[in-house]
Amino acid sequence: MDRDHLSRRSLLQGIAALMGAAALPPSWAEIAQAAHEAHAAAQLVDGGKTTFLSAEEAADIDAVTAQIVPTDDEPGAREAGVVYFIDRALATFLSQLASDYRAQLAEFQAAFREQHPSTASFALLTSEQQINYLRTVDRTPFFDTTRLLTLLGMFSRPAYGGNRNGVGWKLIGFEDRHFFRPPFGYYDRGYPGFVIDRAEKI
Repeated sequence: MDRDHLSRRSLLQGIAALMGAAALPPSWAEIAQAAHEAHAAAQLVDGGKTTFLSAEEAADIDAVTAQIVPTDDEPGAREAGVVYFIDRALATFLSQLASDYRAQLAEFQAAFREQHPSTASFALLTSEQQINYLRTVDRTPFFDTTRLLTLLGMFSRPAYGGNRNGVGWKLIGFEDRHFFRPPFGYYDRGYPGFVIDRAEKI
């Protein structure tokens, strides 16, 4: 397995730890209701527009997510429409994060303008320049939250705005089926702990 695939695999393996670190204050019932509302909103809103984020905010966040899960020989965060997931999540089931996240984004943008006064926004930098700048802010609350939201947007149900055309699921070999039984993808196909029912062997 080459280095790029190892790096991507390490990224995917970190999802569980990141999700476990994200404490969501609302009850499960509240989360489920908000998720349902986000699902409904996703069906009504044009997929090319944001409702919570301004166009400038969305452009910068889209650029950051595209560096977190870049496009290579496989689709990345941009193709998955992660920025639309983030927009809808902050407007609905992650609304408790919205105020802090917007403030963190404003700090990110202000710091960027201070260091790059001749460039209007982070999104206008070249890919290499974006990476160099992100290395200076990759331990900030804004980057940590954006990284978590990017992973959620890559692998959540497409109905919630991200994972467009199931591109995130395809990266991990997940098949969207109504009925599931192990193995769930290539990553656990060889796991010896699965017991096949005798009826299936007949």
